[in-house]
Amino acid sequence: MNPAYSFKIYNSTAELPENWDNLAISTIFLSKKYLQVLEKSSPDNMICHFFGIFDNTTLVGIAISQFLDLNTLESFGERDKCIKTAVRNIVFRNFGSHVLIIGNNMLTGQNSFALSDMIVKKKAIQTLHAAATELKKIFKSKGVKIHITTYKDFSEEEIRHFAVPEFKNDYQFSTQPNMVFSINENWKTEQNYIDSLSKKYRDQYKRARKKAADIEKRKLHLEDIIALEDTIYDLYFHVAKNAPFNTFFLPKNHFRIFKEIFKDKFLFYGYFIDEKLIGFNTLIKNGEIMDTYFLGYDESIQREKMLYLNMLYDMIAYSINKGFKEIVFARTALEIKSSVGAKPIKMYGIIAHSNEMVNPYMPKIFKYLEPETIWQERNPFKQ
Repeated sequence: MNPAYSFKIYNSTAELPENWDNLAISTIFLSKKYLQVLEKSSPDNMICHFFGIFDNTTLVGIAISQFLDLNTLESFGERDKCIKTAVRNIVFRNFGSHVLIIGNNMLTGQNSFALSDMIVKKKAIQTLHAAATELKKIFKSKGVKIHITTYKDFSEEEIRHFAVPEFKNDYQFSTQPNMVFSINENWKTEQNYIDSLSKKYRDQYKRARKKAADIEKRKLHLEDIIALEDTIYDLYFHVAKNAPFNTFFLPKNHFRIFKEIFKDKFLFYGYFIDEKLIGFNTLIKNGEIMDTYFLGYDESIQREKMLYLNMLYDMIAYSINKGFKEIVFARTALEIKSSVGAKPIKMYGIIAHSNEMVNPYMPKIFKYLEPETIWQERNPFKQ
């Protein structure tokens, strides 16, 4: 038997071990560069910590945590004004405003931790639990009580590693799926993709493209992002505020910082009508995977010009042309993403309340925390 692994908690990227990035190969979102983006421009109500897992002195695992203070949010999402939303807001304010996430609340997918091949996974998960417990003590010593601890976003296979005694009383949940678009290896151009669509969805493609004929799409460079920062933020904030549910808002400098640090791996596309920015989307090159990131648009123009759908087609075209294998479209707008060919991947997480009396009711409470989405899956491809 190996002795148990040890851990260290880091407050800043400057403290991280020299060889940290040797383990951050499964995802760019655990790399020092990305963690620096969070350090310089994470949401105001978020505090990030980084965990190192060690076997003696060898770094064998890395992880990220995010503390969210939901009391500081003006809005949890304004779209659904109903009794359920009111109840959810009361639940959050009183029972769950301090949330510790082991993982990344700004992304979809397993961006929580990366482990060396030589590590025993279940032991690593136990060590992660020990690190989270220690971090909660640190917060408590500063007068901050953590109400909810959650580990997210794992595939069916990954969640099995959490079958250890430490999590036996915690509630395992499944949230909205991650929408992933697989690029057929025979597609070399956007036209190959269009040719693979059934008539109904080829017509949808043509209609969307026709509607957006007067929109000019431009790749924006750092100086453009800085010059348009106020407009960009207004467009982002409009979309974020109208989402069904929010736990954070990005700071205004977020896209600028991302571009400064990631350069060509961070793509920012602006959509213009008569030189006026009316929408934007962002993409992150993550190895062979293209990750979609935040976007923004003017709602009135979005509807009329089918702008969102056009953005999805543009992301697909770019990713095919550049030889990527898949696109992570993440959550939200499940049906429209499905209509362009993305498939739902079920994601799992684990959640626990600090009050053991509350925990047995977590399945009921969770229904308020995670709004359910009813949607119909589409298949746009020829059978």
